[in-house]
Amino acid sequence: MALAHQRRRRLPLRVEDIMVTPPVTVTKDTSVREAARIMYERKVGSVLVVDEEGRLVGIVTERDIVFACAQGWDADKHAVWEIMTENPATIRPSDNVVAAMEKMRRLGVRHLPVVDEAGRPVGMVSFRDIMDLVLMLVEMGVFHPALL
Repeated sequence: MALAHQRRRRLPLRVEDIMVTPPVTVTKDTSVREAARIMYERKVGSVLVVDEEGRLVGIVTERDIVFACAQGWDADKHAVWEIMTENPATIRPSDNVVAAMEKMRRLGVRHLPVVDEAGRPVGMVSFRDIMDLVLMLVEMGVFHPALL
């Protein structure tokens, strides 16, 4: 028997519950090749670019690296500041995971830096992290794919 209406439940999960730490960071002068090497070794799809005080100033993603390669750039002679997205969208550790999901969808991004009050990166939430959470909820029986 179907219920006349269902109550919408919100998960009390926070970004800090699913973010990856520590964040992988580089400086603006890091070469594109070095950033790619770091991403490969750390098995991440992006690196966060920080200033001298450790504040977030940009993000470099796999797509940015592909762009540089497709343009024929010498990855050793170009720095990440040339391909980074400046002032990327961010989220706070205490924000709700649903807010992170909505922001990522609205902006069409796969990586969302998590910053503290001073703008310093403390973690990263990626599309992969969101998918891991959804899979865990499905396996726990909390969420059913048929609801999509």
